[in-house]
Amino acid sequence: MATSSDETPKAPVTEPIPAGRPGSPPATVPPADLTAPDTPRESTRPTRTSGTWVAVLVAIVVLIFLLVFILQNLGTTTIHFLWGEFSLPLGVSLLFAAIGGALLVAVVGAARILQLRRQAKRLTGRPSSASPARPES
Repeated sequence: MATSSDETPKAPVTEPIPAGRPGSPPATVPPADLTAPDTPRESTRPTRTSGTWVAVLVAIVVLIFLLVFILQNLGTTTIHFLWGEFSLPLGVSLLFAAIGGALLVAVVGAARILQLRRQAKRLTGRPSSASPARPES
Protein backbone atom coordinates (compact mmCIF):
# COMPACT_ATOMS: atom_id res chain seq x y z
CA MET A 1 0.00 0.00 0.00
CA ALA A 2 1.39 3.40 -1.02
CA THR A 3 1.72 6.18 1.47
CA SER A 4 1.95 9.87 0.83
CA SER A 5 5.73 9.72 1.31
CA ASP A 6 6.01 7.33 -1.67
CA GLU A 7 4.59 9.90 -4.09
CA THR A 8 6.86 12.15 -6.13
CA PRO A 9 7.83 15.27 -4.24
CA LYS A 10 6.09 18.46 -5.31
CA ALA A 11 7.71 21.86 -5.75
CA PRO A 12 7.81 23.85 -2.52
CA VAL A 13 5.14 26.49 -2.14
CA THR A 14 6.55 29.96 -1.68
CA GLU A 15 4.43 32.77 -0.36
CA PRO A 16 4.71 36.11 -2.15
CA ILE A 17 5.84 39.05 -0.07
CA PRO A 18 2.76 41.04 0.84
CA ALA A 19 2.69 44.54 -0.54
CA GLY A 20 0.81 47.46 0.92
CA ARG A 21 -0.97 47.38 4.25
CA PRO A 22 -0.39 44.56 6.72
CA GLY A 23 -4.10 43.64 6.76
CA SER A 24 -4.45 43.42 2.98
CA PRO A 25 -4.40 40.03 1.25
CA PRO A 26 -1.05 39.03 -0.25
CA ALA A 27 -0.50 39.91 -3.90
CA THR A 28 -0.64 36.93 -6.20
CA VAL A 29 2.05 36.34 -8.77
CA PRO A 30 1.12 34.31 -11.85
CA PRO A 31 3.16 31.12 -12.17
CA ALA A 32 5.98 31.15 -14.69
CA ASP A 33 5.36 29.22 -17.89
CA LEU A 34 8.00 26.49 -17.72
CA THR A 35 7.16 25.10 -21.17
CA ALA A 36 7.99 28.31 -23.08
CA PRO A 37 11.38 28.28 -24.79
CA ASP A 38 13.93 30.88 -23.80
CA THR A 39 14.67 31.82 -27.44
CA PRO A 40 13.68 35.29 -28.63
CA ARG A 41 10.69 35.55 -30.98
CA GLU A 42 12.61 37.59 -33.55
CA SER A 43 14.63 34.56 -34.62
CA THR A 44 11.50 32.71 -35.76
CA ARG A 45 10.04 35.49 -37.90
CA PRO A 46 10.33 35.00 -41.65
CA THR A 47 12.92 37.14 -43.42
CA ARG A 48 13.12 38.51 -46.96
CA THR A 49 15.68 35.86 -47.80
CA SER A 50 13.41 33.04 -46.67
CA GLY A 51 10.54 34.56 -48.65
CA THR A 52 12.75 34.73 -51.74
CA TRP A 53 13.79 31.12 -51.22
CA VAL A 54 10.15 30.01 -51.09
CA ALA A 55 9.40 32.03 -54.24
CA VAL A 56 12.32 30.38 -56.06
CA LEU A 57 11.10 26.91 -55.07
CA VAL A 58 7.56 27.71 -56.25
CA ALA A 59 8.95 29.08 -59.53
CA ILE A 60 10.95 25.88 -60.08
CA VAL A 61 7.84 23.75 -59.60
CA VAL A 62 5.85 25.97 -62.00
CA LEU A 63 8.62 25.75 -64.61
CA ILE A 64 8.69 21.95 -64.32
CA PHE A 65 4.92 21.82 -64.93
CA LEU A 66 5.32 24.24 -67.85
CA LEU A 67 8.05 22.07 -69.39
CA VAL A 68 5.87 18.97 -69.07
CA PHE A 69 2.97 20.86 -70.68
CA ILE A 70 5.09 21.99 -73.62
CA LEU A 71 6.56 18.52 -74.16
CA GLN A 72 3.06 16.97 -74.16
CA ASN A 73 1.73 19.55 -76.66
CA LEU A 74 4.25 19.39 -79.48
CA GLY A 75 1.63 19.17 -82.21
CA THR A 76 2.10 21.93 -84.79
CA THR A 77 -0.59 24.57 -85.10
CA THR A 78 -0.98 27.52 -87.45
CA ILE A 79 -0.96 30.93 -85.76
CA HIS A 80 -2.58 33.94 -87.44
CA PHE A 81 -1.47 37.27 -85.97
CA LEU A 82 -2.25 40.57 -87.65
CA TRP A 83 -1.13 40.04 -91.26
CA GLY A 84 1.23 37.15 -90.56
CA GLU A 85 0.73 33.42 -90.53
CA PHE A 86 3.21 30.93 -89.09
CA SER A 87 3.34 27.45 -87.60
CA LEU A 88 4.53 26.66 -84.09
CA PRO A 89 4.09 23.81 -81.66
CA LEU A 90 0.98 24.40 -79.54
CA GLY A 91 2.88 24.41 -76.22
CA VAL A 92 5.41 26.95 -77.48
CA SER A 93 2.71 29.25 -78.84
CA LEU A 94 0.88 29.15 -75.49
CA LEU A 95 4.19 29.88 -73.74
CA PHE A 96 4.65 32.97 -75.92
CA ALA A 97 1.09 34.06 -75.10
CA ALA A 98 1.78 33.67 -71.36
CA ILE A 99 5.03 35.65 -71.65
CA GLY A 100 3.17 38.41 -73.51
CA GLY A 101 0.53 38.54 -70.78
CA ALA A 102 3.19 38.67 -68.05
CA LEU A 103 4.98 41.54 -69.84
CA LEU A 104 1.70 43.44 -70.14
CA VAL A 105 1.03 43.02 -66.40
CA ALA A 106 4.61 44.12 -65.60
CA VAL A 107 4.27 47.28 -67.70
CA VAL A 108 0.97 48.22 -66.04
CA GLY A 109 2.43 47.47 -62.57
CA ALA A 110 5.53 49.55 -63.25
CA ALA A 111 3.39 52.48 -64.42
CA ARG A 112 1.34 52.28 -61.21
CA ILE A 113 4.46 52.17 -59.03
CA LEU A 114 5.89 55.24 -60.77
CA GLN A 115 2.57 57.03 -60.31
CA LEU A 116 2.54 56.26 -56.57
CA ARG A 117 6.17 57.36 -56.17
CA ARG A 118 5.44 60.70 -57.83
CA GLN A 119 2.40 61.17 -55.60
CA ALA A 120 4.41 60.34 -52.45
CA LYS A 121 7.18 62.70 -53.54
CA ARG A 122 4.66 65.49 -54.05
CA LEU A 123 3.04 64.91 -50.64
CA THR A 124 6.26 64.72 -48.63
CA GLY A 125 8.29 67.21 -50.61
CA ARG A 126 11.30 64.88 -50.51
CA PRO A 127 12.92 63.04 -53.38
CA SER A 128 12.20 59.32 -53.51
CA SER A 129 14.89 56.94 -52.30
CA ALA A 130 14.82 55.02 -55.58
CA SER A 131 16.64 57.75 -57.48
CA PRO A 132 19.30 59.36 -55.28
CA ALA A 133 20.75 62.61 -56.49
CA ARG A 134 24.32 62.35 -57.73
CA PRO A 135 26.76 65.22 -57.40
CA GLU A 136 27.75 66.71 -60.72
CA SER A 137 31.43 66.65 -61.59
